[in-house]
Amino acid sequence: MTVTLTALPYNSDSLAPHISERTLDFHHGKHHQAYVDNLNKLIGGTALAGEPLENIIKKTAGKADKTGIFNNAAQVWNHTFYWQSMKPGGGGMPSGQAAAKIDTDLGGYDRFIREFKNAALTQFGSGWAWLVLKNGRLEIIKTPNADTPIAHGLQPLMTLDVWEHAYYLDYQNRRGDYLEAFIQHLVNWDFVNANLP
Repeated sequence: MTVTLTALPYNSDSLAPHISERTLDFHHGKHHQAYVDNLNKLIGGTALAGEPLENIIKKTAGKADKTGIFNNAAQVWNHTFYWQSMKPGGGGMPSGQAAAKIDTDLGGYDRFIREFKNAALTQFGSGWAWLVLKNGRLEIIKTPNADTPIAHGLQPLMTLDVWEHAYYLDYQNRRGDYLEAFIQHLVNWDFVNANLP
C-alpha cells in the first residue's frame, strides 16, 4: 500500500485572493507531492510500507536513523490537515463547541488570536502553529520543521503552515499579513468542531 496525495477539499482557486491558485498549485501539487514521493521511496520494501501514515509517524518519531522517513511522513500528514483547516469564506469568529472551549480554556477569542499570532510569528524559520487538545483542554503550540502534535500524544484541531513556501508567492516576507488573512478569511471552524470529541 503506497501513500497517496490527498486531493484538496476545494478548487485550487477557491481561497483567492487570500491564497492564490498559483500558490496552491505549487504548494499542493509540487511540495506536498514531493513529500509523498519521497516517503514512498524511503519506505518501499520495508515493514513500514503497509502501515497507516499516523503509525509511520509514531514509529519513527525521535529515531535518528529514521529522521528522513519521519520528516516526509509528518509533512504529508501536516499538509493534508492544513488543507482541511481552511475553507472558502471561512475565518472570523468561531461557533459551537470551539467557541465555548476558546472562552473557557483560552480566556476568549481575543486572547486566542493574540496567542495564535504569537505562536505563528515567533516560530523561527520553518514550522507550524497549532490549536490542539491536551488533557481535554485547548492549547496553542508551535512545532519546528516537520514536527507534529500526533508525535507527542496531542490531538490537533487546526493548523497554519508557516514554511515560506506556504505564503511567499502571495505575501513575500510578510508572514503577519498571511496570518491575518488566515484568521479573518480562511479558518475552517467546522473542521475544528468536527475534531473535538
